[in-house]
Amino acid sequence: MKLKIQELTDDKARILFEGEGKTYINALAAELINDPGVDVAQHRQVFLFADPELFVTTVGGRPPLLAITDAAKRLAGYAGELLGQLEALDTA
Repeated sequence: MKLKIQELTDDKARILFEGEGKTYINALAAELINDPGVDVAQHRQVFLFADPELFVTTVGGRPPLLAITDAAKRLAGYAGELLGQLEALDTA
């Protein structure tokens, strides 16, 4: 996954996810909204064939890249839990 930072300030980030589809970006944006330090988390894609963009604004001094990193880790954890449950079903 190749990321391209379009804009980064203390409370705002716009990041392009080159070559990625919108599915992961939508899940990441939805997970970011659960963070009380995140004000806006939004997937943007101007054209269907364009790279998706994640737009995040934060409040209370929360760095946007940290919020994105934490949300990505939570998604990875959920995926790990799901894989564990599926593997348990496969062996039963």
